[in-house]
Amino acid sequence: MKQLFDELSYSVSKITTQKYSTSFSLGILALKPSIRSAIYAIYGYVRLADEIVDSFHDYDKTKLLNRLKIETENALNEGISLNPILQSFQETVNKYAIDKSLIDQFLHSMEMDLQQMDYNSELYKEYIFGSAEVVGLMCLQVFTDGNKKKYEELKPYAMKLGSAFQKINFLRDLKDDYQILGRSYFPNIEMNIFDNQVKNQIEDEIGEEFKEALIGIKMLPNSSKFGVYLAYKYYLSLFQKIKKKTSKEIMNSRVRVPNSEKAYVAFKSYLRYKTTCL
Repeated sequence: MKQLFDELSYSVSKITTQKYSTSFSLGILALKPSIRSAIYAIYGYVRLADEIVDSFHDYDKTKLLNRLKIETENALNEGISLNPILQSFQETVNKYAIDKSLIDQFLHSMEMDLQQMDYNSELYKEYIFGSAEVVGLMCLQVFTDGNKKKYEELKPYAMKLGSAFQKINFLRDLKDDYQILGRSYFPNIEMNIFDNQVKNQIEDEIGEEFKEALIGIKMLPNSSKFGVYLAYKYYLSLFQKIKKKTSKEIMNSRVRVPNSEKAYVAFKSYLRYKTTCL
């Protein structure tokens, strides 16, 4: 029965999410059960592409990413894939009518990671849009479930949240991105003179995006509101830790939030959600 394969496929995407991200896994658990599998599928697919460009150093990354693009196209057109992660993703894309241009833009940003690039402001925005904002929009299409008016209303806020998350990732991963992968995403910045002033400017941008994103979170359907709020709170706790570090510390270590602290954040967030209803 194909249903058995579909169940297996969604399970693989779920395990992939749990393996790579405690924060998103816990956030997804706070979503309504009926939409969790779709968000696992989106995260699993995004992670698959990320791993190609970030981790498979001993292989031909360009060839692997091109293969993923072709297999994605085939899966979406044929409604089936023998790759479990692609299978759950194409099922989700077709079920929720996720805009294919979002997928194309995401893959384009992954291609950008295969090149040594000097990011100016325009390329920086282009990369963030494709690598993070469109992922938020894919999830939003699941959350709004065909309600186009609601989707358009929430779209700018989802993009702000995706952008804030990505910029925090950039700061968190600054050491590995620069020293191992040779990447620097922040525009017009020489990494050898990355200082506290530059760091503070980036943090100010993130702070403003977080403020705007919270407005949209409060407008989400109840099926997704607490799950997204929880992910927001996890990233906010990581952001607060990063802000306490100097630019030199950020360049020499990766900031983490321990699981025990995440559990405390989850507890506090639940109480706040229940008492204020956002």
